[in-house]
Amino acid sequence: MHIVVCIKQVPDSAQIRVHPVTNTIMRQGVPAIVNPYDLFSLEQALRLKDLHRGRVTVLSMGPPQAEAALRKCISYGADDAILVTDRAFAGADTLATSFALAAAIRKIDRDMKVDLVFAGKQTIDGDTAQVGPGIAKRLGMQLLTYVAAVDEVDLQRRTIKAQRRAEGGVQLLTTRLPCLVTMLEGSNEMRFATMENMFRASRHALKVWSREAAGIEDINQIGLKGSPTLVSKVFAPQPCTEPAELIETESGEPCDIVGTLLGKLQTQHPALCAGIARSGHAERGAP
Repeated sequence: MHIVVCIKQVPDSAQIRVHPVTNTIMRQGVPAIVNPYDLFSLEQALRLKDLHRGRVTVLSMGPPQAEAALRKCISYGADDAILVTDRAFAGADTLATSFALAAAIRKIDRDMKVDLVFAGKQTIDGDTAQVGPGIAKRLGMQLLTYVAAVDEVDLQRRTIKAQRRAEGGVQLLTTRLPCLVTMLEGSNEMRFATMENMFRASRHALKVWSREAAGIEDINQIGLKGSPTLVSKVFAPQPCTEPAELIETESGEPCDIVGTLLGKLQTQHPALCAGIARSGHAERGAP
């Protein structure tokens, strides 16, 4: 079994600031980390590797500094790492990113057949959840998104069974390989890096591919030229300046709590309560 895990090095969102004049994200001085959602996918891939004695290759598109994120993944137990980096990729949106990563996976597949591709459900810097499905579409792979658990991978029948989180509950799905899976947060817990793997990660010879090495010939499909997305504005949410109000009730009984809250709402927001009352009358057919 050969599994490719797509990961991204992202700025730590807890320390990102927005420039007050240009309204652009200030990345200087912000530490870079492996996208947290990608770690759930990496752990699932490593568990399948342990079960089926497979091979895990981590793949990332980004600047040369993304090498640190790939070495981190090797320290967890990945076998190989590939960094696709080129100035031509600068300014890529999700469409151009999925094109470049799909091309790299095609090349990996030619060297060693790829059975599964894993990706996080989204990245914390973009939050679009578009790159994983975009790769699957470009490669003609089956797609399973928002997967909470992988129950079984049958290499003989070339099938995968998974639990997919949906609005109405959990879907139990079976589809064929090759397949791309995006994992939900909380689906597993990332293992600790071993000392042996940390030493291996530090000396591992990462593969670094330019666009030519990744098999990308059409530069109009990558970078700014291949990115139709336009960001009109980036802004930070305004912090709440009003202090929280402590509401006391005579008892902890639910009826007492609800009555007190409704009384507060009616006093502070009479227009809102009047609108709710009118809506209730309309639903009951009252004149």
